[in-house]
Amino acid sequence: MTKLIAALIVVAVLFGGWQLFFYWERVKNEEESVRKTAAAAEIAGEQLQGLPEKLGPSLQAAQTQGAAGLRNWLKTHGDAVKDPRKAWIELDYCVAVTREDTAEARRVFKRVKERTPKSSPVYPRIEKLAKTYE
Repeated sequence: MTKLIAALIVVAVLFGGWQLFFYWERVKNEEESVRKTAAAAEIAGEQLQGLPEKLGPSLQAAQTQGAAGLRNWLKTHGDAVKDPRKAWIELDYCVAVTREDTAEARRVFKRVKERTPKSSPVYPRIEKLAKTYE
């Protein structure tokens, strides 16, 4: 009888180890998929669509000029740019103008947040900046 109990204990330990191994693999795969999803979710503004190619060089020049350059560029070319790229550029403007005019930054941020759906590739950036501008 003791041999039977010992054999059952050994089988139970082996089964428990086997289940623990499968659990470990599942957790490892979930962590890896979350990491890959997060890496894919991090996007750069240049990857977004909505900016006509002919405006690319002028946008880069405006970005080098800082908040004033972006403000003037958005006033001049803002109607030609479509979301999600327009939202990204306006968020860049918010970040640039924060030191000079916080009220302006909050106003622009609010406008961008209101028109941007949660499914937009820009929305994770809006969530990151929300604590600063709300």
